[in-house]
Amino acid sequence: METVSILLYIFLFLSTLLSYPFIRRKQKGGLVKRSAAYKLPPGSMGWPCIGETLQLYSQDPNIFFATKQNRYGDIFKTHVLGCPCVMLTSPEAARFVLVTHGHLFKPTYPRSKEKLIGSSALFFHQGNYHTCLRKLILSSLSPDSIRKLIPDIEAIAMSALESWSRTQVTNTFDETKKFSFNVGILSIFGHLDISYREKLEENYSIVDKGYNSFPTIIPGTAYQKALVARKRLNRILSEIICERKETRLVEKNLLGHLLNLKGERGQTLTEDQIVDNIIGVLFAAQDTTASALTWILKYLYDNPRVLEAVKAEQNAIYEANDGGKMPLTWAQTRNMPLTYRVVLETLRMASIISFTFREATVDVEYNGYLIPKGWKVMPLFRNIHHNPEFFPDPQSFDPSRFEVAPKPHTFMPFGKGVHACPGNELAKIQMLILIHHLVTKFRWEVVGSQSGIQYGPFPVPRQGLPTRFQKLSSTTALQDVTLN
Repeated sequence: METVSILLYIFLFLSTLLSYPFIRRKQKGGLVKRSAAYKLPPGSMGWPCIGETLQLYSQDPNIFFATKQNRYGDIFKTHVLGCPCVMLTSPEAARFVLVTHGHLFKPTYPRSKEKLIGSSALFFHQGNYHTCLRKLILSSLSPDSIRKLIPDIEAIAMSALESWSRTQVTNTFDETKKFSFNVGILSIFGHLDISYREKLEENYSIVDKGYNSFPTIIPGTAYQKALVARKRLNRILSEIICERKETRLVEKNLLGHLLNLKGERGQTLTEDQIVDNIIGVLFAAQDTTASALTWILKYLYDNPRVLEAVKAEQNAIYEANDGGKMPLTWAQTRNMPLTYRVVLETLRMASIISFTFREATVDVEYNGYLIPKGWKVMPLFRNIHHNPEFFPDPQSFDPSRFEVAPKPHTFMPFGKGVHACPGNELAKIQMLILIHHLVTKFRWEVVGSQSGIQYGPFPVPRQGLPTRFQKLSSTTALQDVTLN
């Protein structure tokens, strides 16, 4: 791990060093006149060439952000990853960038990452194309569509839990990624031939590993392997699309919506656009949901009283369903108030999406400060979620805090505005379903050290939370229901 960190620092140093002359030229152009009216936010731009990239990556990034906020306030400047940045830590600033003035800031991703997902994916765009696709994805993931998936999500959850219980020690994060991937496949394709599903999983896994690696095309590197696997994904998805077109069935899943989309002039999406958006949805759905589920298991394990209360709530549903013989209903998933608060508190505590990247498309003034065109802008969700002014004793896991709705724009686990995650309802329902079957039919024990966080890039417990799962006998499960 230390070797990887050193290589990362070297790579970041070289990349920022090579880009620095161009960045300096861009910063000098026209800033003097603009600064006469507005000044840049306070903060440090760090060392020449490398800025504060090493400081950010040599410690817990949350400590880096919190230290900056304590020193400079709710808006400050820095220079990381070769880019001048303005970081924002107040709900009002996040709302300004993401909602009320979102048209002044565009989503921005490194080109290397765009190539792996596909340049036509929803979250790389704004304007009419983005609006049209977002409406389509929201429609395919509407409550009416999701409720029909409940029996299949239950089957996927039970299959996953059964598999975990047969393994001596399970890497929870790795296994919840597989679970989330299978739910994502279900929402995109409906029922898909197992051979296609296995090929998609195999190649997507390679792309996923390369996504956060050094973007080099040297043969044998993770990134180069990811590029090759991405081409194979294209071919696999093209076969599936061709088959679905031949059947001419009107399907309500995401692929059906993508195939049947027509613009104002009757134009349809190209095959590349469909493929990019399928991979984009899989990417958005998998790691974030898996990370949240991993943290849920840890927080419940660390808080026995909360766990017992969740068991009582879920066992009441289990008993109402004839000892689990009947499937969950949509109404039941909507009536799990304590379990739902556990999900919300986990999303706040873990802050899976710690921040988001935007880029100013014009010079922008905010609170008397200048945000120059081309600068990156980062609303820091985690800082807001852990601000004691909004969430007292923020480091404590306390689901009861969500008995009252948080103040507006202080809780943004799925982002905000037109680029907020359109699949958030699907993510939450698969969490609720997995928790239901986990606490009513299984026990689990975290193995080894229970402290520490790793980033890749989303925060997860160290080593993916190694865990032992044990399936309860029907007699034990019945006793638990009786006791509760």
